[in-house]
Amino acid sequence: MAFFPKPAAGSWTENWPELGTAPVNYNDSIDPEHYLLEQQAIFKKTWLKVGRIEQLPKRGSYFTREMPSAGPGTSVIIVKDVTKDNPDGVIRAFYNLCRHRGNKLVWSDFPGEEVSGVCRQFTCKYHAWRYGLNGDLTFVQQEGEFFDLDKNDYGLVTVRCEMWEGFIFINFDDDAAPLNEYLGDFAKGLEGYPFHEMTEHYGYRSEVNANWKLFIDAFTEFYHAPILHMKQAEKEEAEKLAKFGFEALAYDIKGDHSMVSSWGGMSPPKDINMVKPIEQILHSGLFGPWDRPDIKGILPDELPPAINPGRHKTWGTDSFEFFPNFTLLFWAPGWYLTYNYWPTAVDKHIFEADLYFVPPKNLRERLSQELAAVTFKEYAFQDANTLEATQTQIGTRVVTDFPLCDQEILLRHLHMTAHQYVDRFKSHGSANGKHTAAKDEAHV
Repeated sequence: MAFFPKPAAGSWTENWPELGTAPVNYNDSIDPEHYLLEQQAIFKKTWLKVGRIEQLPKRGSYFTREMPSAGPGTSVIIVKDVTKDNPDGVIRAFYNLCRHRGNKLVWSDFPGEEVSGVCRQFTCKYHAWRYGLNGDLTFVQQEGEFFDLDKNDYGLVTVRCEMWEGFIFINFDDDAAPLNEYLGDFAKGLEGYPFHEMTEHYGYRSEVNANWKLFIDAFTEFYHAPILHMKQAEKEEAEKLAKFGFEALAYDIKGDHSMVSSWGGMSPPKDINMVKPIEQILHSGLFGPWDRPDIKGILPDELPPAINPGRHKTWGTDSFEFFPNFTLLFWAPGWYLTYNYWPTAVDKHIFEADLYFVPPKNLRERLSQELAAVTFKEYAFQDANTLEATQTQIGTRVVTDFPLCDQEILLRHLHMTAHQYVDRFKSHGSANGKHTAAKDEAHV
């Protein structure tokens, strides 16, 4: 769909009439049966971002990812190999499972924890079966004890793995469309952004007692910002926001994915008194360091076409929601962050946030980045705390349908898209009929 600037009179929602304007049903965030269907219909069928290329700097570099969103116990190894055909390296993914007796292949002290490192081959802790970086079974302890064992038949089970702009994605569905096709026009419009220059990394992870979609809901609207985050602004600025509210610059929807463009993130702020003393000293805050890094590709006339699509002079940030659970957020001062939401139960998920900056050249630049990172953490966990309160109340089912305003258009789109995946899965005779049909909720 095309980008629509907001008319002087009218609404964002009218540009996508298929989303409707009726109250949205939130049973999809509290129904355990629906959650199990989402595991099969969404998280085993779509492309999932699991890391960055910088995590695998050389041959044999690897990390594991626990993927309960795709089913209990699901674990994956991501590894870099170098071959004659791929001298620059190839990234592969495998199920983290030994072919002998099913032991988890790569883990340290605790089987459920993710690990990373460098190795020449993977060796099972249980009986020392060994596998090459390409997944081939290379060694079997006391091989002569087995009956007609052909090692070629017992390599690691592969998981589809593809790259986009240095981001590593996996997909458990061998029949899924290629990654670039799945990510679509938004991804194409972001190509060329200098991700490779922003390698200074800060990360947070937390278990949130709320359905995974509820946290995405929180980051796709600014309706809550003047209220929930009031304490993070100076008194005069907070009062102004509370009185007049906050309105984004643009929204767009393309297939399963969406974006919101907003003002803010100016560096430095027009009025230095709008921010806290420590921000004045370090030239940093929620919007990131004020001093733009000296690299190509971040000035307004250099940005890829998908970023700040309206080319607004007051633009500050764009947030892209790649379904199902990957948020990519750009800030005007020249840095970006990502969110991932990994469901572990109908009312729980793991929230991951990763911030990326150009490496600092001196101590002040480093401190300005650290201030941005801790300030962001405060904002994000304010949202998380609110969502846990939301989860407890919608779980009572006292009310199931909730009205959404014009600024909450991307919430409508998210819940509708998730329902469509589940509905298609059920219509194709899911799991050989093992699942009973979930209730057909009126979700929009």
